[in-house]
Amino acid sequence: MSKPVLYTFGLSVWSAAPELAIAELGYPEDAIETKIVNLVEGENFTPEFININPNATLPTLVADGKAYKNTKEVVHYLIAHAPKKGVAQATAFTDKVHEDNIDPNAPLLLARNEEELKASASGFPFTFVDNRQNSLEKHSVLPEAAALKTIYDAKKAGNGSFLAIYKGEVPEETKQAFFKQSVQHWNNIVNFILNDLPAALPESGFLGGASPGEDDFHLAAWLVRIAHLTGATADKGGIKALEKETKQPIPPKVAAYWAAWTERPSFKKVYANGLH
Repeated sequence: MSKPVLYTFGLSVWSAAPELAIAELGYPEDAIETKIVNLVEGENFTPEFININPNATLPTLVADGKAYKNTKEVVHYLIAHAPKKGVAQATAFTDKVHEDNIDPNAPLLLARNEEELKASASGFPFTFVDNRQNSLEKHSVLPEAAALKTIYDAKKAGNGSFLAIYKGEVPEETKQAFFKQSVQHWNNIVNFILNDLPAALPESGFLGGASPGEDDFHLAAWLVRIAHLTGATADKGGIKALEKETKQPIPPKVAAYWAAWTERPSFKKVYANGLH
């Protein structure tokens, strides 16, 4: 039987969840094959990859002849088949971490005001969205993409809406609505950090107990991305950078949780090249 194949990318927020799981769960180094899909270049929009995962997202896992197409499915498979047993299973908290209103990918592309929009339009967010659109346009016209037209059309429309805002090609009211949406999204994230996380986290350790459980792999990936966007570093006190957004001290439970993760070999391995 062929080994599982994990499709991943070093800058993908959610790919870090299965990568942390693999490092924590005792998998031998060669147990899972890794294939890199460069999201910055839009490699997830090839017909070949979309046929594996119509969502065109990472992580994706192919194992035992089946494709696992979202983070929750991938991490759950890895736990179910891991050498290490007795890992705490996911609760409803994992679903909460994946709710759209606190999506950790969104802040990378959002802008709350003219200053942030100018920075996005002249920086990495524009490059990322522009590369995605070029990839979508390039691959959508291939003969093998004909049966995937509905998927490509939806992706082009969604990504194109960001591109139009960055290029200044939308009406003023559309831009102002974008600013309002961005402010609300960040407010949701801050509320989650200041209120939901302290209510859910233990005084020490992890949601899964003394060592990380299924919920923790998802939360760690989420928290690292948000912290990274505020300039956090991968050390015990690095999360203080988030106070730029919270406007108040990070809750002690959240700070302790961050510190607990930064000390683990799995965290140091997955984020060896920097937070993302």
